[in-house]
Amino acid sequence: MRPTGPLHLGHLAGALRNWVALQETHDCFFMVADWHALMSEYEHPERLAEYAVSNVADWLACGIDPARSVIFRQSDVPEHLELYAILSMMTPLGWVERVPTYKEQLREVKGRNLATYGFLGYPVLQAADILLYKAQAVPVGEDQLPHLELTREIVRRFKHLYGRDLFPEPAPLLTTSARLPGTDGRKMSKSYGNTIGLADDEAAIRAAVSQMVSDTQRPRKSDPGHPESCFVCQYLGVFAPERAPAAWEECRTARRGCVQTKQELADALVQVTAPMRRARPDAAAVRAILADGAERARAVARETIREVKTAVGLA
Repeated sequence: MRPTGPLHLGHLAGALRNWVALQETHDCFFMVADWHALMSEYEHPERLAEYAVSNVADWLACGIDPARSVIFRQSDVPEHLELYAILSMMTPLGWVERVPTYKEQLREVKGRNLATYGFLGYPVLQAADILLYKAQAVPVGEDQLPHLELTREIVRRFKHLYGRDLFPEPAPLLTTSARLPGTDGRKMSKSYGNTIGLADDEAAIRAAVSQMVSDTQRPRKSDPGHPESCFVCQYLGVFAPERAPAAWEECRTARRGCVQTKQELADALVQVTAPMRRARPDAAAVRAILADGAERARAVARETIREVKTAVGLA
């Protein structure tokens, strides 16, 4: 996860809940991707270190356990860049250029110059992030499948070129949760100001929910509602699934208005996030966990780099 700003409900629904569950069945490495963040924030990197610490504090508050998982910062493990450089030498340019998100982000990201070598090559850095730990599987959304397929192609090319079966082809662990829209119905983005932060207090949460776009097809409370297209109802389904069916039915039959649903959603979000705020560790504790995680990650990374250098004739 790139430390480009405070974490919000989209991160909780789209990634963190899944990460917590994966700890029960997998040996997990969770990485703060600060080199990837620098790719888009190179002109204004002042807060990357701060966000790295605050993001991990949120991870821990959500249930990521440093006793069961390795939690580390990418820039604390220089072997990532070493493997990235080696893989870059053997990855055809056309493979990188055809990754769909490359052209999409060039079109979508405003106010930043992403026409850089680093941005073009970041899928190879992602491959290095995965292969350095010989990951068997990677939790991804559907939009990240082309990146993972590139990693698998690099694995096959490495084996073909050097005759060494060093890396498994990582399988996707598809995230099943739906992508949440922002509070205004647009794509959720910190730059749009349409997020609810995991560290937001009760007053901030209630204020944000009160301003949410609800059912635009329902001009009067007495009109039947359309919960399937209402962003407030979508949030309720994610964060209070036990309450959602009744709320949706009452909405459809005009037995409740949008204000009531917003109040119910705000109550649910406060209930979900309050324990996280209480469990959030301080910065010193987070830095200690990151330092320990870096040592554990480097122990694996050094051995992988030793094997790779031998395979490509550098050792």
